[in-house]
Amino acid sequence: MRVLEYLRAARGAGAPRQGRSIRFRLLAIALFPTLVILPLFLGITIIRWNDKFNSLLATKVNSDLTIAHQYFSRLVDNTGEHLQALRASARFRDAIDAGEGADLSALLEKNRVALKLDFLMIVDADGHVVAAAPPLSGVPAATHWPVVRAALSGAPATAIDVFSGRQLSAISPALARKAELELIPTPAAAPTTRTVETPGMVVHAACPVTLASGGHGALVGGILLNRNLAFIDAINDLVYRKASLPEGSEGTATLFLEDVRISTNVRLFQDTRALGTRVSGAVRSAVLDQGRTWLDSAFVVNDWYMSAYEPIVDSFGKRVGMLYVGFLLAPFTQAKYNTLITIIVAFLAVAAISVPVFLRWARGIFEPLERMTGTIARVESGDLGARTGPTATGDEIGRVADHLDGLLDQLQQRDRELRSWNEELNRRVAERTRELEGANRQLEATTRQLIVAEKLAAIGEITAGVAHEINNPIAVMQGNLEVVRSIMGERAAEAQTEFRLLDEQIHRITQIVTRLLQFAKPEEYAGYVELHTPGDVISDCLPLVEHLLGKSHIEVRRDDRATRFVSMNKTELQQVLVNLIVNAIHAMPEGGALTLASRDEDVRGRSGVVIEVSDTGIGMSEDVLRKIFDPFFTTKRDSGTGLGLSISQTLISRQDGTLTASSVPGRGTTFLVWLPEAS
Repeated sequence: MRVLEYLRAARGAGAPRQGRSIRFRLLAIALFPTLVILPLFLGITIIRWNDKFNSLLATKVNSDLTIAHQYFSRLVDNTGEHLQALRASARFRDAIDAGEGADLSALLEKNRVALKLDFLMIVDADGHVVAAAPPLSGVPAATHWPVVRAALSGAPATAIDVFSGRQLSAISPALARKAELELIPTPAAAPTTRTVETPGMVVHAACPVTLASGGHGALVGGILLNRNLAFIDAINDLVYRKASLPEGSEGTATLFLEDVRISTNVRLFQDTRALGTRVSGAVRSAVLDQGRTWLDSAFVVNDWYMSAYEPIVDSFGKRVGMLYVGFLLAPFTQAKYNTLITIIVAFLAVAAISVPVFLRWARGIFEPLERMTGTIARVESGDLGARTGPTATGDEIGRVADHLDGLLDQLQQRDRELRSWNEELNRRVAERTRELEGANRQLEATTRQLIVAEKLAAIGEITAGVAHEINNPIAVMQGNLEVVRSIMGERAAEAQTEFRLLDEQIHRITQIVTRLLQFAKPEEYAGYVELHTPGDVISDCLPLVEHLLGKSHIEVRRDDRATRFVSMNKTELQQVLVNLIVNAIHAMPEGGALTLASRDEDVRGRSGVVIEVSDTGIGMSEDVLRKIFDPFFTTKRDSGTGLGLSISQTLISRQDGTLTASSVPGRGTTFLVWLPEAS
């Protein structure tokens, strides 16, 4: 049963703590990129794309509002310019000089029609109407308007003003009827008790004139914007020309008096414009109450539109209305959903194709490993004839399984031989007398040593065989990882931390396997010897640890005084020095000084060279210092294997050299490598 004890000991030494199964880890490696990283990346991309999409819509509607605003401002400015041109005409001056009369009224009516004004009048400094077109039906209050006061003061002015129903009736009952709108209940609008909207929004312009009496007067004109459909259609045609929006969308423009649509091309029904409907309470609060420009989606009458609203200010500085442009959101929303559905379907298709492939590949790896684990467990339980058997894969892991079965055959045979020898020895010892008890005890001790030697030889053979076979799947894993990185392209930057962790762990496995091979069969890794100076070898080592030095605040000091050559495989010497340098860097997490020196030195009458690697790090206690060259002893519980210094000492000893260390806790550690001079 000593074989069972050996297997239990080997298993206990190789697996100090229970981890997750190889099945779980391989499935995680296979499925994590597809089912976790890719959906996360797609989710972030979709969110950013949606924000960018909405931002582009807001930018477009803001540009549309700018065009509408410029057209509206030009309409206001043109009204004032037309009045000034009329005032400067010779016929107007002649009619003014002739005084009040039918000729002046006729001239005003002719120009009112030509300039498409709704009213045109001349008032004196006291606000009395000198002449008007059309004829007034009442006495309008003229001089309280800021534009009229400015004209009477000698400066032309143009603005947007709101005339009450009474003021419009005084000018013309037809204007009052045109301005009057019945309010239509509108969802989401602010509550109101009004049922009819009687005020009118007017483009109000005035310029100074000199009356026949020599007194100051003002030429006053205006355009009523209520029901002015030609004006709002012109804005809509200018902003939303044909083919400027995708199929299914439509552009709209509206002029609001406060929150009531007084001129719009938004349809309430197929042939009915939404005059008298009102804007939502949220838009009213933002634009009219707070004076902000609205650039967002909004519910317009009966559907959602990407909307832009800006306040309109009258000549008194009061916000009296809004200018709106917008386009139907439904086609854009549908395009967004179609794109999202396409992305999701594509992802599901990729997952449906790739996941079974990954699972099949992973199964080809973990099933043979699980069978080997089960074989070892059955052998531990006493079934020495348990075997893994042939595998269907025929790859490196399959060869490892076959090799394990061969090793178990050898162990079983040797166990039978050892049992036979032990029984023979016991039988012979039983036949001896008491005077031979001392010799018998010595013989038993010798037998135990032979068994231990056989077990150690088997450990070395198993370790070397398993390590050699693991190297190939490691290379496959590394290659496939590079393929995944290449497939992901620029998106691989999103998962660079995960890729770096995978590379580090694969590199760590490779280092452990190499060190196990060197520990199990050092004679196979001796390499060939060369002649070189220690200073050159140290210089070649520094680039290998440059990435570690770059992450820390460590000053490297050189003192190369050796003139003699050493005869040793350069790669092995570099391995020793790099291991010592890396240990020194790890001992100085807060920075310090790393000294790399070489000098000629004779030891016990032999000429040779000393290479010194010293640091100013945390140092080691005497108890730790005594164990540092023991195999598998390490102070780096999370990353070390405990083989580095043991292998380094083996490599140096094989060259008839020495590797020694001295350390003071809190002050640093010094390693000295002495090698004989090359003959």
